[in-house]
Amino acid sequence: MPSSVAQPSIDQSNLRHWLEEQAELLGFANLRITDTHLGPASERLREWLAQGRHGHMEYMQRHADLRADPQLLVPGTVRVICVTMNYLTDEINFDREWQRLEDPGQAVVSMYARGRDYHKAMRKRLQDLAELIEKRIGPLGYRVFTDSAPLMEVELARKAGLGWRGKHTLLLNRESGSTFFLGEILVDVPLPIDHEEESHCGTCQACIEVCPTQAITAPYQLDARRCISYLTIENPAAIPLEFRPAMGNRVYGCDDCQLICPWNKFAQRAVLPDFAQRHGLGRASLLQLWSWTESEFETRHEGSAIRRIGYARWRRNLAVAMGNALAAEGADSDLRHSIRQALLGALPTADDLVAEHIDWALAQARV
Repeated sequence: MPSSVAQPSIDQSNLRHWLEEQAELLGFANLRITDTHLGPASERLREWLAQGRHGHMEYMQRHADLRADPQLLVPGTVRVICVTMNYLTDEINFDREWQRLEDPGQAVVSMYARGRDYHKAMRKRLQDLAELIEKRIGPLGYRVFTDSAPLMEVELARKAGLGWRGKHTLLLNRESGSTFFLGEILVDVPLPIDHEEESHCGTCQACIEVCPTQAITAPYQLDARRCISYLTIENPAAIPLEFRPAMGNRVYGCDDCQLICPWNKFAQRAVLPDFAQRHGLGRASLLQLWSWTESEFETRHEGSAIRRIGYARWRRNLAVAMGNALAAEGADSDLRHSIRQALLGALPTADDLVAEHIDWALAQARV
């Protein structure tokens, strides 16, 4: 990148139809194209970083300039091909998700993370699509990305017309809600760009009102330091005391703002088998997951996005959820007893991070 070979004449209308057709065959739901100019979004990113709302995600600060300009990330880029891939599997039912959140003994893992790591599932298919394009039009410069580089993916997808930014900051689409992953191919070919989509949130503030930790501080404003997804995944340190009760039984990520969103009544199902849940993660109890040894954690999460947080953070998150179960009015005495014994049994060999969270959890037991 960039390509040193002159581009042949391209029949743009036929190419566009062909692009969408090939993307669908590879498992992508939608494809749109935009340029590299991010406009005011770049300044909003810098303001957000200056406020420290990224928390421990120092990589966002380090690569802020690259994130604000795709042409700096990949010189020669003139267009970004943006795609979506649905991840909602047939076994997921939103009503059941709400019910599990109310069951203190259950362990709730975010819907997107119950199957194969989306980075692995999407990257190969993006590469396949890029190679097909090259065969169709001749040599070109390109690079593929899916949440794997300093790139403002949501903003690029919004500009490309794949949806609009919801008040929770996620991308929303009228035909498929928000339950999809984003991917990009940066290319040096001046393909025609698509129109942006108008916002359709109206006066709805359901996502803001439902957030357990009030992480959505205003419409389109997210403080990552308060977000349960950040706290349980990106945060390497102790979970702040003020947020532990609000975590409930969420042990990896949080879906509340998506579950409540009216547009997700149109959520589409995944067409690839990759995202089917593994090891019962859609119905596992806290005690089942707590019983996993480090070796079992590594083996069972092989090929999963969860594996990268490591065993200590996994146990940290579970300990908080178990403490909340001990404090819950709806937890029966047998569950409380089993949880207390499991925590006490793990305490002598726990590292400092996990031990502190176990101590906190034991202190939550109802008298």
